[in-house]
Amino acid sequence: MTAELVVIAPVLIVMLWFLVVCGRTADSRLRIADVAHQAARAASQQRDMVSAGAGARAAATEALGNAGVSCQALDVDVQGSVRPGGTVTVAIACHVDLSDLALLQIPGFVTLTGDFASPVDVYRGTSTRTAIQGGEDL
Repeated sequence: MTAELVVIAPVLIVMLWFLVVCGRTADSRLRIADVAHQAARAASQQRDMVSAGAGARAAATEALGNAGVSCQALDVDVQGSVRPGGTVTVAIACHVDLSDLALLQIPGFVTLTGDFASPVDVYRGTSTRTAIQGGEDL
């Protein structure tokens, strides 16, 4: 019994580490997909593409922090149109550090990507400034 355990223990340990890597990567992929969703929604609420890019980046950075994902490099690409009825697509690329799992000699970084397309509200106003004063729209 002891001889069999000595032979099989290293194999079981390697399998366990492999499962840890797979689980961590899958969890990070899901979190990156959620970050892309949040960034696209933030971008679709802006009035111009410059603001959409800034809003998407800010939302992605905040969402990554809240999700506990540490990106060594974050790329946020915003495409589309913020006009009413348009669609804004955000693509996220996050370089995740895996060097703490060095036992399996995994490369130091893996790039995880996610994208999401968010529709712009058809009925939203197009003015960047709206106010009601004395019952009239300005």
